[in-house]
This record gives sequence, C-alpha cells and structure tokens, in this order.
Amino acid sequence: MAIHFTDATFEEQVLKSDKPAIIDFWAEWCGPCRMVGPIIEEMSKEYEGKAVIGKIDVDSNPGVTSRYSIRNIPTILFIKGGEVVDKQVGAVPKSVLVGKLEKLL
Repeated sequence: MAIHFTDATFEEQVLKSDKPAIIDFWAEWCGPCRMVGPIIEEMSKEYEGKAVIGKIDVDSNPGVTSRYSIRNIPTILFIKGGEVVDKQVGAVPKSVLVGKLEKLL
C-alpha cells in the first residue's frame, strides 16, 4: 500500500531513506490525479522493499508542497539520497513511471 506522507513525516520517510522514493503530489478534487493514484498503489506493492512509494495531499501539506515548488498536479518527484533526481508533471502511463524508477534502483 502506498504511504501517505505528510509535512511532519516527509523528511524521515523520504529524505532520510536509503531507498529511492516516488512521491505523488495530488489532491482529492484533481481528475488526472485519480488516474495516477491506482498506478502509484500498484507500484508500491510491486517495489515493496526496493523503493519508498507514496502520496502527499497538496491541500493538507503546504510545507512540502511549497518546498518543491509544486504548481501543477499530479506532479511525481523521484528522490534519491535526499535530492530530486527526476520529475513527471501530469498523468502518464505506468510504463513511464516504472522506467524512471528502474533507472534509480
């Protein structure tokens, strides 16, 4: 199951992780976010133990959202070693996200 990150847990769960992380910035009212959501869930199961995969609600977590200058959603950040190494804005097929993650493993 995808992790639900918050402003309070983000640093510990993502930035300090020894695994690459995928973070889906989303909101309940966002149509394209609902298309990406199930892909993030699938990937969290498929890559369990290999990567940290989850979501962060932009409306409830303005700190992390502004820290990474998220202006459009869905935005998916790929973080490794505490740094953003790749980014995807907008809904894309699962194969695109898997390809980006595989490069980080």
